[in-house]
Amino acid sequence: MDAMLIGREKEKQVLQNALNEEYSQFVAVYGRRRVGKTFLIREAFENRFDFQFTGAANLTARKQLVRFRRALKEHGQKDTPELTNWGDAFCELKRFIMNLPEGKKVIFLDELPWMDAPRSGFLSELESFWNGWASARKDIVFVVCGSSTSWMVKKIIKNKGGLHNRLNHRISLNPFPLGLCEKLAQSRGLVLNRKQILEAYMILGGVPYYWSLLQKGTSITAEIDRLIFSPDGELHDEFEMLYASLFKKPEPYVRVIELLAKKKMGMTRIELLAAGRFEDNGAFSDILKDLEWCGFIRSYTMMGYRTKSDIFQLIDHYTLFYYEYIDGVRQGSNYWRSMLGTPKYNTWCGLAFERTCLWHVDQIKKKLGISGILTNEYAWRCLPNEDIDRPGVQIDLLIDRSDGIIDICEMKYSKKPYTITSNYAEELARKRNVFQTVTGTKKAIHSIMVTTDGLTRNEYWGDVQSEIQLDDLYEL
Repeated sequence: MDAMLIGREKEKQVLQNALNEEYSQFVAVYGRRRVGKTFLIREAFENRFDFQFTGAANLTARKQLVRFRRALKEHGQKDTPELTNWGDAFCELKRFIMNLPEGKKVIFLDELPWMDAPRSGFLSELESFWNGWASARKDIVFVVCGSSTSWMVKKIIKNKGGLHNRLNHRISLNPFPLGLCEKLAQSRGLVLNRKQILEAYMILGGVPYYWSLLQKGTSITAEIDRLIFSPDGELHDEFEMLYASLFKKPEPYVRVIELLAKKKMGMTRIELLAAGRFEDNGAFSDILKDLEWCGFIRSYTMMGYRTKSDIFQLIDHYTLFYYEYIDGVRQGSNYWRSMLGTPKYNTWCGLAFERTCLWHVDQIKKKLGISGILTNEYAWRCLPNEDIDRPGVQIDLLIDRSDGIIDICEMKYSKKPYTITSNYAEELARKRNVFQTVTGTKKAIHSIMVTTDGLTRNEYWGDVQSEIQLDDLYEL
């Protein structure tokens, strides 16, 4: 990753402030693979750790302990005995810390979930180390980190055992918005306009590591071919590695993702159970929670309906791109270039831009001047009803505002200012009418257009209460 830390100012400050607290601090950093967790921690502490250890994937407890002992010796621990269990390991870590000079001591355990091998007793010994020893001191900053977001949330953040409410700080590291991706690109010397940055974002999302792989002096199109579609590209096998690194048994997770990739508006739990032939139990609930915690899917309720069944929708850019263009397709090193301008490409641009807007609701609200107003965001759909001659309606983003207004947001990708035709103006009016009738809302309903290049000023332009352009999505 680039040597310059982009964004993350608040998160960096939390870590640095831990050095100035009176008592020892326990900090957990979590987020999906490649989002920059380790880089943030290293930058915040300027790579000055009194002890650092990184768990390795798919190793037994015995092999992890061999590596832990080696790390202690590399940090200067003398006469370190063989470690037979994690109790021994943390005892040796305590001995190591007690022999350090006075002052704050930063202990960093990276990829914590990989250390928790089956029946290893790792978590209970970690609890004992913190609760029974480190927390009573005044000189330790204990930072833990992991890409398996579901493990970090369940075992550390929402621990119901010995670590319950023991964390001093939790830092959830999210993908970058467009504005920070632009800054990252500039820091790497990439000369890209905002349309080109958007194209990359619709494929890579806001994952900093993916952006760090882009090389200057070439086009985004050529870089996508090089990184993803070339057999030796750095992201050629990223999909398999991504889910395998996050979940010890990734198959059911990938099955859910596969089903959601086929349904733009998402699916209910009942629909997923039936389509995937899953058992309706707590394990399936955990799969959905894990995917949501990792940022791959979102859940939303259908406004105006009495049933409160959540709908789950796939929103991860790279995963959606994978199922659209990579999975099962015979590609070549010029595959992406050959897709430009095709009907499939144009359709994908429209859908990918909609997903980008869903990641930038804060920027949309800022442009609308409602950042300080309490809101709820929904998607909404209504199946056609031939008995009453009512057409089907699909709305990808509703902003339900506490000031008596509901914004119906329409997202349109185009290469020039978008023109509202008479037919589309009728469709907008129909959406408003059907939504108001079905939900029974008494709030005022505004049509909002979110476009890449603005709207053509014609006779139907006035039907829209507000318009938002691509530049507005870059606001930080």
